[in-house]
Amino acid sequence: MLAKLKIEPIDKKAMEEARKRQNELTKPKGSLGMLEELSIKIAGIKAQPRPKLKDKAIITMAADHGVVEEGVSLYPQEVTRQMVLNFLRGKAAINVLARHVGARVVVVDMGVIGGFSEKGIVCKMIDFGTKNMTKGKAMTREQAIDSIKAGIEVVEEEISKGLDIVCTGDMGIGNTTAASAISAVIMQKEVENVTGRGTGIDDEQLSHKIEVIRRAIEVNQPFEDAIDVLAKVGGFEIGGLAGVILGAAANRIPVVIDGFISTSSALLAVKLKPEVKDYLIASHCSAEPGHKLALNFLKLKPILNLNMRLGEGTGAALALSIIEAATKVLDEMATFEEAGVSKAEK
Repeated sequence: MLAKLKIEPIDKKAMEEARKRQNELTKPKGSLGMLEELSIKIAGIKAQPRPKLKDKAIITMAADHGVVEEGVSLYPQEVTRQMVLNFLRGKAAINVLARHVGARVVVVDMGVIGGFSEKGIVCKMIDFGTKNMTKGKAMTREQAIDSIKAGIEVVEEEISKGLDIVCTGDMGIGNTTAASAISAVIMQKEVENVTGRGTGIDDEQLSHKIEVIRRAIEVNQPFEDAIDVLAKVGGFEIGGLAGVILGAAANRIPVVIDGFISTSSALLAVKLKPEVKDYLIASHCSAEPGHKLALNFLKLKPILNLNMRLGEGTGAALALSIIEAATKVLDEMATFEEAGVSKAEK
């Protein structure tokens, strides 16, 4: 599936037409700043000079991490499962923000310990959580590939229901540890520069977390390729989100990436298929230090900077409102000619 996945370049002609229309709208040229850039990018991604974003989904993937037994989080592992149940009840932050922007939330179990019998969850279980990556590989290479394929399958199912834009979200106690390890390896950065406080750990716990990640990288040597990195120091939800990104790009669907975890998935997706980068929109820059570095590495400019670090897809949901506004301005605003307004003299 991965070898056959084809991602086309974004459509330059549609972007040119969108840019031309932006310059003819009743406003000084460039006066809407990033809104104009966003609308032109969406036009190129979707190959539509006047794209509309009617069907919006936030895919929130959840999984547990064996490295939690090393004491890298303030929260116990069972919180992953408890929060997924909260998603299913529609009571979490992501549910509130998704309702606010008119997006559906797709909750996916990629590997939560215990699994779920509740309705409303998409089961793509790879295993009951990853192994402790300080003692060996987090998962097998086959499981890493399966997690990416599962993400592709999830987004393709959503496309079949109607999908114009997709946001990525995550849930998994311990997953900032995996994201930091992935980021350090792919960007070739020192571990301490990409590792943050996650759930709010103190200075002593942060030092311990950095040491845990260093140990995991030293034990596993995850340097072969993107799949190797994911298998040795990643997480099932991180692989799943990489698949969502790849599958969406292959179908000309814009991808709004959330925070640090989602961006580590984007690093993997881009390493697998470099052309996917043009399909990414950075929703925000989180409080995690590795997130800013990863966005810079991907040459992505975040829409928001609200000092958030929740995950779930919350930052992406907030940015979705602005992205949709950008496309509506492009499509619905009158040109000078249509409005009978005099243009600026050259």
